[in-house]
Amino acid sequence: MNNRILALAAVFALTACGATEQPRNDAGPVKLTVWIMDGSVTQDLLKSFETEYEAAHQGIDLDLQIQAWDGIGERVTAALASTDAPDVIEVGNTQVAQYSASGGVTDLTAKIAELKGEDWLPGLAQPGNVDGHQYGIPWYAANRVVVYNKDLWAKAGVKEPPKTRDEWLEITAKLDRGGDQGIYLTGQTWYALAGFVWDEGGDLAVQEGGKWKGALDTPQALAGMDFYRRLQALGKGPKDADEANPPQHEVFAQGKVAQIIAVPGIAARVLEVEPKLAGKMGFFPIPGKTADKPGTVFTGGSDLIVPAASKRQEEAYELVKALAGEKFQTELAKAMSFVPNRTSLAGVLAGDEGTAAMAAAAANGRATPNTPNWAAVEATSVIKQYMTAVLTGADPATEAKKVSAAITTTLNSGS
Repeated sequence: MNNRILALAAVFALTACGATEQPRNDAGPVKLTVWIMDGSVTQDLLKSFETEYEAAHQGIDLDLQIQAWDGIGERVTAALASTDAPDVIEVGNTQVAQYSASGGVTDLTAKIAELKGEDWLPGLAQPGNVDGHQYGIPWYAANRVVVYNKDLWAKAGVKEPPKTRDEWLEITAKLDRGGDQGIYLTGQTWYALAGFVWDEGGDLAVQEGGKWKGALDTPQALAGMDFYRRLQALGKGPKDADEANPPQHEVFAQGKVAQIIAVPGIAARVLEVEPKLAGKMGFFPIPGKTADKPGTVFTGGSDLIVPAASKRQEEAYELVKALAGEKFQTELAKAMSFVPNRTSLAGVLAGDEGTAAMAAAAANGRATPNTPNWAAVEATSVIKQYMTAVLTGADPATEAKKVSAAITTTLNSGS
């Protein structure tokens, strides 16, 4: 708690000088190091933002560093504990509670009004608020849909997206032929598994008597894993890797994959690799068990945090203000088909096919267990390891008991 108080005091001391005052550059440019997660922003948008921001803030030199999601928890934790942390870090909205518990994140509660906090999406603002203190500033929201190659669908004679999971399996099997993959689904895409588990009435973990208990060993969760296994088999995705290894947008860009599960904004990344796919990508919500509603999806997103160890608290806040502001939020939404951080900006992507599919899916969205220790579960990769074990022939029930026990231990650690 002392670290948090000191960090907040530092912010107040700096902002007392005037938030609009430009940083001094008599000793050279002020360098701000920013960690942006891979897949969040196109290179073109990042470059244009960097150019415009530096032109408007003389004396600021932005160092925008792209970070891979794999292993990010350990890297952020180490950075927050260091004396040379980045100045601004993009983090998953469900990770803020874990990071703030270390005392290494600046409390930005006093800035909520200036940042138009009354307009923030609750699903982003709430995970960033811990014990009444706002550590994470909402950046964008997104959930996964199915992105498909229209040419491959036409080639296979498939005219309409599926409405149910059974139809999805039938169509995917039809697409999986002649050198084409029906779907590229890796063995460790755990957020897709979560949706299938939720569809079956199961959960990743449940709270009982004030304690958490891993729940992947229930009949419902096992049914979700079985569907994942059947779907994953209709392609050549690696069973021992996630969607970042190799980056699935690069695989899709080769033109031999009929479908992937991803946020709609991945289309922009695909076009960076293969511009000829412009206009040839379609989108539909992940199908549910029945046709009356789409499948359940993990609704996620990102927040921005300022490490308490940053030596440029005022400048870091001003950068967060710009990244979370209306202008960049509108540009980010249009470039990546993400949902902006403000409810008042919901209409900026009206008519966009990918966003429409995402919005339809979001109506049946869920979140991971609401506990600071969930980030530790993700960091251990136990769910990914469980999935790989099942997909490579291990007994599902046995492996499910192991992973549930591991989740139980992690979630109750320190309680």
